[in-house]
Amino acid sequence: MPRLVAYAMAAIAVALVGAGGWLLTLGRDAGQTLYFVTACLLAAASVVLGMLIVTRRPTNVIGALLTFFGLLAIWVALTDVYTYVVAHRPGRLPVSSLLATVRQGSWMLNYVPAALLMLLFPDGRLLPGRRWQVVATGLVVVPAAFIVLAGLDPAPFPPPFAAAEHAFGTASPALARVLGPIAVALLPGLLALLVASTVAMVVRYRRATDPVRRAQVKWFALGAFFLPATLLLCWLSYLLLDGPDLVVVGLAATLVAVPTATAIGILRHDLYDVNKALSATVTYGLVTAALLAFYTVAMFVAGVAAGRSSPVAAAGATAVCALALSPLRVRLQREVDRRFYPARQAALATIEDLRDRMHAGEAAPEGLEEALRQALRDPEVRVGYRMPGTNELVTATGESFEAPEDATVIRLGGQPIGVLVRGGNTTRELTRELADACALLVEVVRLRLQLRRALLDVEASRARLLRAGYAERLRLERDLHDGAQQRLVSLGMALRLAQRHLPETDVSGLLDQAVAELGTAVAELRQIAHGLRPSSLDEGLANALTMLVRGVPLAVTLDVCPEPVPEDLATTAYYVASEALTNVVKHSGASAVHLRVSRADGDLTVTVRDDGVGGAQVRPGGGLAGIGDRVAAAGGALTVAGQPGAGTLVEAVLPCGS
Repeated sequence: MPRLVAYAMAAIAVALVGAGGWLLTLGRDAGQTLYFVTACLLAAASVVLGMLIVTRRPTNVIGALLTFFGLLAIWVALTDVYTYVVAHRPGRLPVSSLLATVRQGSWMLNYVPAALLMLLFPDGRLLPGRRWQVVATGLVVVPAAFIVLAGLDPAPFPPPFAAAEHAFGTASPALARVLGPIAVALLPGLLALLVASTVAMVVRYRRATDPVRRAQVKWFALGAFFLPATLLLCWLSYLLLDGPDLVVVGLAATLVAVPTATAIGILRHDLYDVNKALSATVTYGLVTAALLAFYTVAMFVAGVAAGRSSPVAAAGATAVCALALSPLRVRLQREVDRRFYPARQAALATIEDLRDRMHAGEAAPEGLEEALRQALRDPEVRVGYRMPGTNELVTATGESFEAPEDATVIRLGGQPIGVLVRGGNTTRELTRELADACALLVEVVRLRLQLRRALLDVEASRARLLRAGYAERLRLERDLHDGAQQRLVSLGMALRLAQRHLPETDVSGLLDQAVAELGTAVAELRQIAHGLRPSSLDEGLANALTMLVRGVPLAVTLDVCPEPVPEDLATTAYYVASEALTNVVKHSGASAVHLRVSRADGDLTVTVRDDGVGGAQVRPGGGLAGIGDRVAAAGGALTVAGQPGAGTLVEAVLPCGS
């Protein structure tokens, strides 16, 4: 049914345009022709978009109402042209008493389509409740009653219809005294109905839980905002032009804005970020109203002092407005965003706050994703970081990140540095704005990720080199033990055996000397092998340290964790303990020393504490400096502490994993 009604009204609209063209041939006035053509073009937006809606949504009455909106605008333009022809081309057309009668109160019909749209948008149904049925009925009955009552007024019609008869007849003087107040009472009644229609739109928005429905209502509100904007243009027109000429611009904008916003809200509500558009429209509308108020007061004050038409008055008023504009717009934008676009304000404020706290060293930029999720109340928001020099996307923790095709690219200086993936509660336009706002934070995070990855690579490379060095030392130790050392031992045994079988001669003395030199060579090889890696470590770190402290001429307390320790770290720990104990014996003058090896939180800690004179320091080229280098090569840290007379603490912390 709505489709048939819309088609019928569209056909009537076309017929009215044709009738208007015929009337223009009778009037032959360029101004009237321009007026009628402009009105028809503006009204065509409502008719065409209304037909588009009923084509896509055949059961939705919004399309028919939109078509009626355009039809009414064409009808008003047609009656204006008819009035012009009757007034300026007498005798060309008969005077219609029905048209003259209806025209007295038909202006009320101009408000009906917009009010019904507010009541029924976006699904074409009234809100639940009898009150809204009363409002819808009143929007039809009140204008009709006003047209009838205005037509019954016995006063003659204004020119050019002064001689026309009253099509509805005229009321008697007694009846006119009763009907007159009733007709006047219908004016605030219509105003109340218009307010109720606006309230219905607000109620529908607040009751809506679906983000789609909320976006649709916002789109319609954006178009409806042009109605009060017309009043601002009227105000401005009287200030600048001493007349309402600029109102025509507002009415023309309304004829385009209302149907366009209505059609977008029903058919393409996600075409643009309506929150951003609504926020900007309301902000600049309020700024305009405030500036008009400033300008009015300033013109009045300056006019009193310098004369109403004085250039000084205009310049002074303009200066006042210029000074008020910037801070006023910023404050209004924040307040309007908080009211109409809370998600945008919250997200931008969160990004700015995180950026400030990062500069102050109070927060890490890696918290961007979680901060956006909380600000937008959207747990599906994700941030991906593009590693420099590659196309690889990762999360803030360095894990691989798969970005969907509709992800918004984050750019800095024109270069892609990451992506922002929106959730179901975030619009594309807001996502693009947030991507620009958080670009600096994303750049910092990805550079930190690159640095972290480089450090991990360096640590891994150092660990590999360290393990390779220990493996090579172990190989050399075994080669010396199993190769050259064994050969020398065998050679010594062979020489000793030869000595026993030879008579006592000078050769015997030479053989004794050769065997002694071989023994010295074997001892030196064993010392070299021990320097590469103490053989006592074959039975574990605890065994090696137990054997080490046996040779210390002090009271040593040994506490070693029972967990197995990797070979390379065990060697490093052994040398730390050996060097520290050597320093205690040589320099500390201590009577007791405590050696402790513990393992916790992925670290191996070697602690040597004595009760000696203290004051030990790490000096370049010294033994502690060498141990510090060995510990650093293993990725650890060496600490030497102690005050004179309070003993010395040597502690090495070596990372050994979980």
